[in-house]
Amino acid sequence: MGGRLEGKVALVTGAARGMGESHVRLFAEEGAAAVLSDVRDRLGERSAASLVREGHRAAYLSLDVTRAADWERAIGFVESEFGALHILVNNAGVVATSDALTETEEGWDRVVAVNQTRAFLGMRHAVPALRRAGGGAIVNVASNLGLVGSAGYFAYQASKGALVQMTRAAGIAYAGDGIRVNSVCPGLVMTPMAEEEGPESNAVFVAATPMGRAGEQLEVSRAVLFLASDEASYITGAELGLPQVWVSRELRAFRRVRRRGGRQPHEPCRSPPSISALVRRRVRDDVTPQGKPRPT
Repeated sequence: MGGRLEGKVALVTGAARGMGESHVRLFAEEGAAAVLSDVRDRLGERSAASLVREGHRAAYLSLDVTRAADWERAIGFVESEFGALHILVNNAGVVATSDALTETEEGWDRVVAVNQTRAFLGMRHAVPALRRAGGGAIVNVASNLGLVGSAGYFAYQASKGALVQMTRAAGIAYAGDGIRVNSVCPGLVMTPMAEEEGPESNAVFVAATPMGRAGEQLEVSRAVLFLASDEASYITGAELGLPQVWVSRELRAFRRVRRRGGRQPHEPCRSPPSISALVRRRVRDDVTPQGKPRPT
């Protein structure tokens, strides 16, 4: 019995580690020929070699997602080595904590280039290849923070929100070509990038999640697999939140803290601090080492 992606060829960006590597492995296990791309060449080559040893069709390609020439070379490689391209997963991304006053022009440009421009370049170069293959699917990995507002992730939210809108527009534009374009919008998922954010930030995101825990990489990969497969043949221009109602709990927590006038030292923490409050604390550095507001 064939897998859900039997006979398909998939290109996944940011695939050397974390969620990208998880997507590629699941795709390969479901029968796809998987092309891993990243700028972490040693890790990517190791992951591709591991899949090949296990009997899967896989290859690694060094790809800077912010460079149009790299995308042109990548699509050419996929078609020459595997015959066609059926699936593109725009997974590569970066995160930054800032607000409009603390963000630098260089930081803004980097976040927008990797999170937003990479998807534009990927879609621009992949769509002609998908047309040549008779249709296919593009899955853009966005974020829950692309759907809601929260202080402290100014450039990141702008780039992910733009990605959601780009997905909607492309989903409509290319449906007639048999090309579906959708996005997944995860909350906190335990990846190397999330670990770099630190335990304090992660704990607040966990507290704001309905399930009360961080997501696993495989849980997101299963959603990506569904949208990439023929099982989602009637879905395009859509975003799949993981979990979709994440914002509601965060906002309720924020309102409860505000109603109480802030937590007192003797008061048990019945609700989590808001993500907005935590990030403002990190950005403005206006608290003492004990976490209390500095006198004004």
